[in-house]
Amino acid sequence: MKADIHPNYHFIKVVMTDGTEYMTRSTYGKDGDTMNLDIDPKTHPAWTGGTQQLMDRGGRLSRFNNKFSGISFKK
Repeated sequence: MKADIHPNYHFIKVVMTDGTEYMTRSTYGKDGDTMNLDIDPKTHPAWTGGTQQLMDRGGRLSRFNNKFSGISFKK
């Protein structure tokens, strides 16, 4: 392998949205830096199964549905 082409891989502290912390290795920042998360698996609807609804007020989704509403793929 070529020398000096890889980023520095070191320990950082990750702080979750509820205040819990853990140490992990990363290329983020410098050794000992802290990464504060805005979204994490404890709060994001993709992991928590939240009831987030798709809100479309005449935007892309509505235009797509109107444009292709008459197409059917029946045999």
